[in-house]
Amino acid sequence: MKRKLLSILTSVCVAGLMLTGCGGAASGTSDAKAPASEAAPAASEAAPAASEAAPAASAAASEAAPAGDSAAAGGDYTIALITMDSLDQHWVHLNEGAQAKAKELGVTVDFMSPDTKDDAKQIEMVNNAIAGGYNAIMVAANGPDAISGALKDAISQGIKIVYVDSPANVDAEATFSTDNKTAGTTAGQEMIKALEEKGVTSGDVGIINVNASTQTAVDREEGFRKAFEGSKYNLLETQYCDGDAAKAQSIAENYITQGVVGIYGTNEGSTTGTGNAIKAAGNGEIIGVGFDKSDAIKGLIKDGYLVCTMAQNPDQMGSMGVEACVKALNGESLGGAVTDTGVTVLNQSNVDAN
Repeated sequence: MKRKLLSILTSVCVAGLMLTGCGGAASGTSDAKAPASEAAPAASEAAPAASEAAPAASAAASEAAPAGDSAAAGGDYTIALITMDSLDQHWVHLNEGAQAKAKELGVTVDFMSPDTKDDAKQIEMVNNAIAGGYNAIMVAANGPDAISGALKDAISQGIKIVYVDSPANVDAEATFSTDNKTAGTTAGQEMIKALEEKGVTSGDVGIINVNASTQTAVDREEGFRKAFEGSKYNLLETQYCDGDAAKAQSIAENYITQGVVGIYGTNEGSTTGTGNAIKAAGNGEIIGVGFDKSDAIKGLIKDGYLVCTMAQNPDQMGSMGVEACVKALNGESLGGAVTDTGVTVLNQSNVDAN
């Protein structure tokens, strides 16, 4: 009986010890889980913060992304370059400067200009750029007013506008062009100097312009006329050639038959036509002065049929224009600044160096 009682007591003790051990283990597990339980509210509190941060990041990304192309992330911008035409070497050099800077900055510039100077065709190019989702448009306006409506449409869709060579009457991020009035005055002074060196102090002078609406050419004529104020020279009524060298040559030949002492061309086409007319007439006494630079114009200067030309810096216009587009697209305010890219008086003494 005693043995049976001892056996029962021993079993009870062993069972108690086992229960205590199990309880200890369960208690340890519960303690280990307590920090995780405390971490859950913390994670729950962090979740709203992350939730609040996500819209903020999304909004920031939305503001940073340029309007006009939702895919233009990371500076992958597309820029349309629209000039007055795609034929004059002036525009070709401007495009070359733009392409070089685009390669440097890792952006794309598409040269999509009309084949001739025409307001309707240029407006069509702007509309094509809008439809194509371009981030920015670099434009040399054929006329300051005709293209304004199309440019306003572009701006309303978030497209950045930068002017190169010729601005329109719409506010833009920046403008890079020649001070055409000042350069025109320089052209007039160069003609007067050349005439006086030949002993000619009076006589008729012809002017061949592009048209009456291209502001850059209008300014060049205004500056040229200013140089002759108070002189004994007579400036004839301006004739227009639409920038076409053949038309300009015909006009210049007519001037020559009228006995002019000098002819001024306000752009590449009119300057080339003037030089060709003087060459065809074989009259080295007529002073030809022009604007812009091309291989043909440089050849006419070398051969003595043109005294000089006002050589612009279109490559700088293109390069600086692309840089301005990228800055504007990256959110930098340019304040509509106008930069004079300057001219060089190109004559026989420096034509080979330029």
